[in-house]
Formats: sequence, C-alpha cells, structure tokens
Amino acid sequence: MKNLTILGSTGSIGTNALKIVAKFPERFSAKVLTAGKNISKLAGQIKQFQPELVAVFDETGAKDLEQLLPKDTGARIVYGESGYQLAAAYETSDMVLTAIVGAAGLMPTIAAIQAGKDIALANKETLVMAGDLVMQLARKNHVNIIPVDSEHSAIFQCLMGQRVSDLDALLITASGGPFIDMPAQSFADVSPEAALNHPNWQMGSKITIDSATLMNKGLEVIEAKHLFHVGMDRIRVVVHPQSIIHSMVSFQDGSILAQLGIPDMKGAIALALSFPERLPLEQPLPDFARIGSFTFKEPDMRKFSCLGLAMKAGRTGGTLPAVLNAANEVAVHAFLERRLFFDKIPVVIQQTLAEHVNQPAPSLDDILAADGWARKTASRLIETGPAKARFLQYNCQT
Repeated sequence: MKNLTILGSTGSIGTNALKIVAKFPERFSAKVLTAGKNISKLAGQIKQFQPELVAVFDETGAKDLEQLLPKDTGARIVYGESGYQLAAAYETSDMVLTAIVGAAGLMPTIAAIQAGKDIALANKETLVMAGDLVMQLARKNHVNIIPVDSEHSAIFQCLMGQRVSDLDALLITASGGPFIDMPAQSFADVSPEAALNHPNWQMGSKITIDSATLMNKGLEVIEAKHLFHVGMDRIRVVVHPQSIIHSMVSFQDGSILAQLGIPDMKGAIALALSFPERLPLEQPLPDFARIGSFTFKEPDMRKFSCLGLAMKAGRTGGTLPAVLNAANEVAVHAFLERRLFFDKIPVVIQQTLAEHVNQPAPSLDDILAADGWARKTASRLIETGPAKARFLQYNCQT
C-alpha cells in the first residue's frame, strides 16, 4: 500500500489521480488532499476517500468545508501556506503528487522534498522557477522526482534502460493548440472561450491558455532541462497535431525512441504513482487506421513568441525563468478576465523581462523576490501600458 498526498486534488490532474486511487484501492490510499477554493468538490472527495489531513486556501474555506462534512469525518482541516506545507510533509505519506497550478506549487514541493517524500511532479513551475535548487535538494534528500506531464513522462519512459552518454537530443512534441493555423493578425480577436477550446486535451484553464500561446511548451523545455540534465541546445520542440506521440528521444547512433498513447493523462499519472510497475488501466489504444498518418512541423516562433521568450529565459537562467513564469501567470489571468487581448500576453511578458535585472545564481529568497517583483511589474504594464486603450475597447465589445 502506497500512501499518497495529492496537492491540488480538485484540479484535472488531481481528479484523474483519485480515479486511479479508486480503481486500485488495494495499492493506494489518499492520506492527504489539498485544494484551493473548490470546497464543494473537495468535500465530495473527502467523503469518498477518507483522508487524514486536508488543506485549503484560507480560513473561510476551512469553515465552509467543516459545514459540508459530517462531524465524524475524521479529517483534520488546515489552511493557508502553513497548512499546505504541513500537508506536503505529512509523516505517513510515501509520495506527494504536486498538482497545484503555477508558482504556488514551489514551496509545498520543497517542503515535501525536505521531508524525504518522493515526488510525482505535475507542477512544472517548480522547476521553471528553481530547477537547480530543487534538483540539488532532491539529490541531497535522496528523493525521486518522477514526471507526470505527458511529455516528460514520455521522455522518462524512452530513457529507461538507456545510457545517458548515448543521448543526443530530446524532442518534445506540441499539439499546437487551437490556433496553430490561425494568422497572427487574427490573434487580437481571440476570446477566452475560443482559447479554452483545446482540440485534443482536457485541462485546467491556465494550462489550456498556455497551450494556445505555446508558452506551455516553453515551460516544458525549461522543466526538461532540469529533470534530465540536458542543455537547452539539445531540446527541440516539434508540432504534432495528432497528440499521439507524446515525445521522443534521439541517440548518438541516429536511433529515435518515441512513446505513444491516447491524449489522456491517466497513463502518465499512474506510471508516476506505481513506478517501476505499470498498472492495468484498460486504456484504449490509438485508432491508427482512423488517424491514418502522423504529421509534424516546426513551431512558428514569430507567431507564437511566448515560446521564443521561454527558450531565451531558459538559456539565460538565473531569476529570468521565475520572472517569465510570474509575468505569464498575471497576463493569462488578465486575459481570462477580459482585461487583456490574447495577442498582448507575450507583449506583457517581454516588457517585464526587459525591465528585470537578472541574478545569475539566485538563492530561494532571490527567486521568490523576483517572482513578486514580476507580478507587480506585469500588473502595472497591463493597467498602464500602450495597449490600455485597446483593453478598454475589448471590455466594451464583450
């Protein structure tokens, strides 16, 4: 029996992880669940899985949750930053699935590593912001970090049994999102509803917008750099609209290994939770006859400039990736609230990066300070930037 802590249990990854727990109750127990503000969904999960500890965003959420649960539920409810860190380091948990979205996942992941918990990593921002520090901490505490993102899980699987010295390059595939064939001049007219309509994957709103801008792929490149100890010059992005090949690895003899599967996160989640075993998930195979062919093309860096910005930040390192991530989170949030045009997301990010004085070997405090600075700067640019008149016009049109 493996005892699990699921950080972000009400999101897409957390929900799928609990489906696996429910399917294999003899193998997994959800000892700890955490969520943000989706209290009603969390209450249902608590009733089904009977965790020992639950963490929520704030005291109000904790009180609301208490009202939804029977008095004899047995779960201790905590809240806030201290609550999340307590959940991450919970004594009887064997593995922590970090499925919190965004920079909020960094400190709980660090707390889990310091407590010696193996990590099933679905929070890419942890390594984007502080990859060197986190990987060093994992080695120091003898903690395994197993990727959950489908692309990194694919690379992880392709590297099983291979010699690192034979590695040539990592080929990370991208669906291209809903706007891969849309002219760039039409991006200003993209609505949140259109951007949230991903052709292949069912994901949370933030990651879906990142997929539409290709920022998600840039963040994945930075994550891969740290996970697999590979230089940025050996990581390539390939657009593969069918989303069946989740990523590939090339070797110095010209051989390429690829991992294939339907676009469903349960396979990658289950592998991370059960590694080195594979669980009988009864997932359908891709319908190769219906698909007919796989297609590939280079990403258009000019049209999807978020990808280029992320690649540059990853090559530069220091505090720049943390600034990139924070500015993107702020810009995406503003877009979803209809305060920013879709085509202005990369503009806000680029301007924030341009104003930042990079620190090449940052401490954790430096990274957190850079994150906070970037959020304030990006918010200022959104409110006072040269496109402000267009933001107002956009609000009037919706």
